Amino acid sequence: MASGEVRHYRDLLVWQKAITWVECVYAETKTWPSDERFGLISQVRRAAVSVPSNVAEGCARRSTPEFLRFLSIARASLAEAETQLIIAQRLAYLDEVGLGRLLELADEISRMLSGLISKLEERTK
Repeated sequence: MASGEVRHYRDLLVWQKAITWVECVYAETKTWPSDERFGLISQVRRAAVSVPSNVAEGCARRSTPEFLRFLSIARASLAEAETQLIIAQRLAYLDEVGLGRLLELADEISRMLSGLISKLEERTK
């Protein structure tokens, strides 16, 4: 594979990191109160799953502008999930250590998404 060539969304490191982050979110939310199963647990899991899903869907599109749109959606879903995790910590569902780990991974993913967006935007100029 040539440098910078992506044959499949699974080749993208940001997608791989986002999948790992989803696994971590699911692991943390397992211990939250059962009465949140259809509330905050469901919301944060859906937002987390949306991150790698939008990276994959955007990569599968046939145009760079479409890919950029889906990467933007992925970044917004990441911010949504981060907000929900902060709320969970404030409600004492998530401790500081767990929140810190998840936010650290989310920051890394956010930087990777921003970098990919910048590179793709440069190519469209």
